[in-house]
Amino acid sequence: MANELTYREAGVDLDAGDALVEAIKPFAKRTLRPEVLAGIGGFGALCELPKKYKNPVLVAGTDGVGTKLKLAFQLNRHDGVGVDLVAMSANDVLVQGAEPLFFLDYFACGKLDPRVATRVIKGIADGCREAGCALIGGETAEMPGMYPEGEYDLAGFCVGVVEKDRIVDGKSVVPGDVLLGLASSGAHSNGYSLVRRIVGTDPLSSDIADSLMEPTRIYARTLLKLMAAVQVKGLAHITGGGLPGNVPRMLPKGTRAVLQKKSWPRPEIFKWLQTTGNVAEDEMFRVFNCGIGMVIALAPAQAKMATMLLQREGELAYEIGRVDAADGAEPEAVIE
Repeated sequence: MANELTYREAGVDLDAGDALVEAIKPFAKRTLRPEVLAGIGGFGALCELPKKYKNPVLVAGTDGVGTKLKLAFQLNRHDGVGVDLVAMSANDVLVQGAEPLFFLDYFACGKLDPRVATRVIKGIADGCREAGCALIGGETAEMPGMYPEGEYDLAGFCVGVVEKDRIVDGKSVVPGDVLLGLASSGAHSNGYSLVRRIVGTDPLSSDIADSLMEPTRIYARTLLKLMAAVQVKGLAHITGGGLPGNVPRMLPKGTRAVLQKKSWPRPEIFKWLQTTGNVAEDEMFRVFNCGIGMVIALAPAQAKMATMLLQREGELAYEIGRVDAADGAEPEAVIE
């Protein structure tokens, strides 16, 4: 028949999608754990629970990269955003005490560019290797008219596993406990609507661009070793809302966190953002992590050992505050 309409003419290239699946299989294969029973390409992914757990509890987290992607499009930097995607969910799972087990991603675009998509998904695989979890599946959706040309969106979720009696829930945190902060690698994936407002459309120096696109730090391997060595009472992943919005999430009622902002060095990128954008100090802490990506609550007697272990594993760890008693109100974090 003449003038037969095809899916390609409607804007969807099935061959490009198939080629992408084949291209990313080697990346995914390098992330696999012994528990994974089936590779990329099936309708569903199969994964056993690790046999070392006696009473396993599954912990799930989901997130995206947010408007940091808009900066990636502007700068044509696609290699690190996949790490960001994994980090945002894997670090959330980790704060419950869970070992990240597997990850699935969702990549959506208006028109599939296999070269860009391969760079993104290679980054996802790199993030999975850092987190110790397997990339066991995902979805690539080509949807003409849904996204501007050259843009895409990312989402993903991570499932972890923790022994039931080893869940970290903050219930044992008491006044007098010490708060350690682990250095971030930059702004991670939060506050980029403000970052983009500050940056505008002017060209950026390579140093500023590098700092703004630095992938989110993944703390899994280090913190799993720490939790095996000492009693970690609480963990807070510092994402949207900064330290004031996230540290209280690990505290029980009747307590508050008192943080000393001079106890850790503020990375230059935050100084540049604050100065260039004329951003108030309180707003900086509400929007950005300001150099601390994870906060750990533990007893004072274990603080020194924990700091030594963390530093031996390559983390920059600082004693940034303490837990105080509060008058029965909801937990809060005060920055002095």
